[in-house]
Amino acid sequence: MTKADLIEEVSRVTEMTRKDSEVIVEAIFDSVVRSLRDGDKIEIRGFGSFRTRQRQARVGRNPKTGTRVEVPAKRIPYFKPSKELKDLVNGGEAHGLDGEDGAGGE
Repeated sequence: MTKADLIEEVSRVTEMTRKDSEVIVEAIFDSVVRSLRDGDKIEIRGFGSFRTRQRQARVGRNPKTGTRVEVPAKRIPYFKPSKELKDLVNGGEAHGLDGEDGAGGE
């Protein structure tokens, strides 16, 4: 699924215009990026959590020339799916993503 597909799906489900749906999807993505950049963790119950992990500096190699290259330390985004999402992906029953029970699972 692409971002355009996601915008279309939001537009269809919410019966909003494509432009309004695009604003919503962009706002969500921007919020996630801003929070991760600030070092915050994002937790969406029943879906998963986003956070950053620190990678240490290391010495790598340029694959073309074989020369050593210093790779600086950096933060990378990381997503950890919830148990409910894992169950849904594997065909099991999970509750909470559709907003029915509001409890985030059983």
